[in-house]
Amino acid sequence: MTSTFRIPKARIAGPYGAILTRFVKGMWGQVPDNAYALWHNRRVMKSVLRMELGAMRWKALDPQLSSYAEMAAAGVIGCSWCLDFGYFQAHRSGLDLDKVRDVPRWRESDRFTATERDVMEYAEAMTATPPTVTDALSARLLEQLGAAAMVELTQLIALENMRSRFNAAAGLESQGFSSVCELPLAVPSPA
Repeated sequence: MTSTFRIPKARIAGPYGAILTRFVKGMWGQVPDNAYALWHNRRVMKSVLRMELGAMRWKALDPQLSSYAEMAAAGVIGCSWCLDFGYFQAHRSGLDLDKVRDVPRWRESDRFTATERDVMEYAEAMTATPPTVTDALSARLLEQLGAAAMVELTQLIALENMRSRFNAAAGLESQGFSSVCELPLAVPSPA
């Protein structure tokens, strides 16, 4: 649960820093490590924060599917910070933690519905470089979710790619958010 901080950990200070610290501690109990990196460029940080707050208001996609998609994408990238935080968010949302815990190894698990499997497959396919999304998978999801939820799912996975790639490149690792949960995070099955 330590981070290497390839971008030095900034000291969050000043009036805006106090407001930010109070705000994020109120939401999550502690300041996320990525805030210390983003503090070096407040314009970028404010833009990211606005985008994140906007995404929190999206409601076309079932929250459980959102959680599975984000964690599946984070797993492909290998962002332990994002998996840790995703598990914490799922816990706070009252999702089935045994099921959430199986997301990194969803292919071997019998807990997921066909739609949930398609969502995680789509998240992984979008996250691959280059993306490997197929017309057949997209058509199935469009039929199952509808256009509005499909747009939200696609944008949410793109947003998770941005988060996970930033956090992984910045050297951020699990911060201990999931320690408030009753179950440890699962690790992906070896390929």
